[in-house]
Amino acid sequence: MTTQTTSLPVQQRDGRDPLLSVRDLQVAFPTEDGLVRAVNGLSYDVYPGRTLAVVGESGSGKSVSTMAVMGLHDPKRTRMSGSIVLDGRELVGASQAQFRKIRGNVASMIFQDAQSSLHPYKRVGDQIVEAYRVHHRVSKGKAMARAVEMLDRVGIPNPRKRAEQYPFEFSGGMRQRAMIALGLVNDPKLLIADEPTTALDVTVQAQILDLLKDLQDEFGSAIILITHDLAVVAEVAHDTLVMYAGRGVERGATHAVLADPRHPYTRGLLGSVPSISETIGEELTPIQGAPPSLTNLPPGCSFNPRCEFAQAVPHDRCLTEIPGLTPPPGTEGRLVRCHLADLGLTPEEALPAREESLR
Repeated sequence: MTTQTTSLPVQQRDGRDPLLSVRDLQVAFPTEDGLVRAVNGLSYDVYPGRTLAVVGESGSGKSVSTMAVMGLHDPKRTRMSGSIVLDGRELVGASQAQFRKIRGNVASMIFQDAQSSLHPYKRVGDQIVEAYRVHHRVSKGKAMARAVEMLDRVGIPNPRKRAEQYPFEFSGGMRQRAMIALGLVNDPKLLIADEPTTALDVTVQAQILDLLKDLQDEFGSAIILITHDLAVVAEVAHDTLVMYAGRGVERGATHAVLADPRHPYTRGLLGSVPSISETIGEELTPIQGAPPSLTNLPPGCSFNPRCEFAQAVPHDRCLTEIPGLTPPPGTEGRLVRCHLADLGLTPEEALPAREESLR
């Protein structure tokens, strides 16, 4: 027995409709080993002026889902269904010509590795000029002035000289800043940042995150931040979506999700991260096991083989039923895909039942 995917209504926040509304998104790739269900019934909203952090282990579907928003999957090799509404446009089933009008204009994406994302044989300024002229009928001179302006805005010193240089002449942090300038040159309403600080040292990470916050305040853009770093999430994200095996398992305001995780997977992620407030020598509690194969998901809840609370739920529901997204009692704006939430229990409240099942 399975629970049907919850169809969530579009909700307003502070009187505003979401800029991006994703509903029951399915993204799968046929392979020789079977159908890879990379995204499996994902729903979320992103609002203007707010940052949504998408977190989860590698293979959870974070990047695949946002690449679907940008139309970056080969339609001949991808099966996609559901709904992606961006700024009033339905994108599932949109043509590549329609996506080209949106990409870099309504929505832009910053990738993790700026060195491989920037063309190595083109000057940085020329790459920004090209992106700007795709959506604006202006001369090369005006486009270059805009490129220099953007390089200056993202904090690159001597921007006019830097615009004439190649990516290999930039440091890692400066390349990432150049990627942000490239992504924002057309003032997009949505910016997707896929692990934008992973390869940078901590001081440059902080500078990049501060830059994104400042630019969001200036442009009022919505940001989707894909990351595995929960410290980054706590620092910059207004809302958080936790993904596991292609599904959203917990959503809500960041401070609430991190302070009071209601899904065992979210609780496990937080338990795997060291904290400066912990006692010296205190051991971390990593999640046991490994994520499931996306071609052969386990029956019931996908997390059940690794979940320490599966035996605490009666009638083997975790092993047979896929939980729906449930608002836990006593919370506002939270959604959790867990049978504990169905029972009105937090993981901490379920601990006695778990201990009893282990005896």
